[in-house]
Amino acid sequence: MNFLYPGFLFALLAVLIPVIIHLFNFRKFKKVYFSNVSFLKEVKEQNSSREQLKNLLILAARILAIIFLVLAFARPFISANAETNEANGNIVSIYLDNSYSMDAVNKEGSLLDEAKRRAKEIVKSYQLNDRFQLLTNDFEGKHQRLLNAEEFVQAVDEVKISAASRNLQQVINRQQGVFTGTANRFAYVVSDFQQNFAGKEGLKKDENTQLALVKLNANELPNISVDSVWFLSPVHQPNASEKIIVRLKNFGSEEAKNVPLKLTINNQQKAIGSISVAAGATAIDTLSYSGLNLGWQKGLLSIKDFPLTFDDALNFSFNVNANQQILSVNGGKTAKYMEALFNADPYFKLTSVSENNINYAAFSNYSLIVLNGISQPSSGLAQELKNYVSNGGTIVIFPSTSIDAVNYTSFLTTLSLPAVASLVTEPTKVSQIELKHPLFKQVFETLPKKMDLPLANRYFTYVENSRIAKEPLLQLPAGKTYLARYPIASGQVFLAATGLEETDGNLSKHPLFVPLMYKIAFESAKDQPLFYTIAKDNVITLPLVKLGANQSLKLMGDGFEVIPDINHQNGKTLLYVADQIQKPGFYSVKKGDSTLAVVAFNDNRAESNMKYDSQTELEARFGTQKIHFIDAKKENISSAIAEKNNGTELWKLCLILSLVFIAAEILLVRYFKPQIHR
Repeated sequence: MNFLYPGFLFALLAVLIPVIIHLFNFRKFKKVYFSNVSFLKEVKEQNSSREQLKNLLILAARILAIIFLVLAFARPFISANAETNEANGNIVSIYLDNSYSMDAVNKEGSLLDEAKRRAKEIVKSYQLNDRFQLLTNDFEGKHQRLLNAEEFVQAVDEVKISAASRNLQQVINRQQGVFTGTANRFAYVVSDFQQNFAGKEGLKKDENTQLALVKLNANELPNISVDSVWFLSPVHQPNASEKIIVRLKNFGSEEAKNVPLKLTINNQQKAIGSISVAAGATAIDTLSYSGLNLGWQKGLLSIKDFPLTFDDALNFSFNVNANQQILSVNGGKTAKYMEALFNADPYFKLTSVSENNINYAAFSNYSLIVLNGISQPSSGLAQELKNYVSNGGTIVIFPSTSIDAVNYTSFLTTLSLPAVASLVTEPTKVSQIELKHPLFKQVFETLPKKMDLPLANRYFTYVENSRIAKEPLLQLPAGKTYLARYPIASGQVFLAATGLEETDGNLSKHPLFVPLMYKIAFESAKDQPLFYTIAKDNVITLPLVKLGANQSLKLMGDGFEVIPDINHQNGKTLLYVADQIQKPGFYSVKKGDSTLAVVAFNDNRAESNMKYDSQTELEARFGTQKIHFIDAKKENISSAIAEKNNGTELWKLCLILSLVFIAAEILLVRYFKPQIHR
């Protein structure tokens, strides 16, 4: 048996007080006149023995009452942690969940306020010389240092709700970083334990750390969030009509009916609507709008849903360009087909060059490169195109069927495309079109029973290779490729079996040619993500930005300005924002006075699900690993910690025994009286 406060044992000297009282308790006798002296002597002897027994019992009761009272203050316990050495001191790491879910309210007030009180109670359960770490979702650098009890309490008072969201394994790993030396290691996680917080996978902790989960009890609340948005059209043109897809998610157990939607762009209302979402399901809706100007657009989709409002709005941004840059590298006499196609629409800005006059350095300026019947496919061109595709570019290849197939095979294999098998000169008609492919979506209003498909007079057949990913678009009989899409790295290549010359076939004059090439051009337009998530997306990707010797990029928002770390990689510029962005909204990327991009950040929707894990579910995540679970609703924090750290405490038993012996003394004094025989 050990004592939490052994210094109180010196108070056992107080047992001398009843002993001294017993020894020096001299009684004053009074005279009693009695006729029969012999009978009086008999009474005196009987009363003397009973009086002595009574005094000894009272003395014992007083001594035991004092002993057990002193022991109660000394806090005796039977240790359950043999590995804990009090002489080494304690390091206590306390994680305080300050995510959006902690803004909910229960009988104790807001969950964050209750969490702060619980954290302070934990600190009071330890000694003044122990050291403490405060950890929140922000993972700030200042939270990596150890504090004394007073500093910890001050730091707790400064904690506020944060947009950052972490999972339990991240928290445990972060806590391990503060433990050093031979000090006893204690870790506490104070949270409501949303289901997304613990996750579904198994959790691991260090075997030398005593981990306790302090669960706060929150009420499950119905909640609807704006989950995502995306456009039907891959490009945005000035004053064009567009459609945007909206997805809402209902985390409640009841259907949400007629939820109002509102779309604003650049602070102007563009569309309104309503949508119903079944319980625990998602629903999508389409909103139409028009009247966009050139430049960056700041979109906001919002709903009305109470009491949780942090996920009721979704910011997104996109750019409306005046045109789209396309490069056509031509061989022979086929330039007229590309020029007639793309010059018919002012949105496309076509640059048409001969295969003998190619500026490789300008490839990154184009979203689409068309190889139009080139007769000299060199290895240098192949390598530059490979780099272009690796950086997300799109290539369309219409081969020249009059060149040597061996040279063409070398060119194609450099691009990770299939080799040429043979040249077929017999006229063959396309037999199949993959209408389910996204490229043909919304191309046809109605589908005729017998569709007129292109004719090929001369075409290449390619060697089938299962290691090369291929998406057939148009096929010849026997499954031979006429046009197929090959996803390569972050880009794509569309490879045709024949060229655009009239001797090759009728593709250049077929009605399918125009929508097919327009769709490929639209799909090649690479825009930035519509939005990023705070504390999850730490890298902003931009097209390659060239900076001078003394130039830098700035990220600016409402009352916010920072110079992010920059890295140029694979023809792109990466901006590393880490945890610098903590509020949802719009942020401009500026180079001097010019705006290169506008990016939108939103809160993490992982906090939207207001359902919580039970003790059984949490313990199951740790398997056979030993953890301690504290239910803040059912247990006293201080007592639970004392029992966890010290084993079985006996102070309550000692206090009860002390009261029992005090009561015994009272009963002895009042009711134990010597009997007198007459």
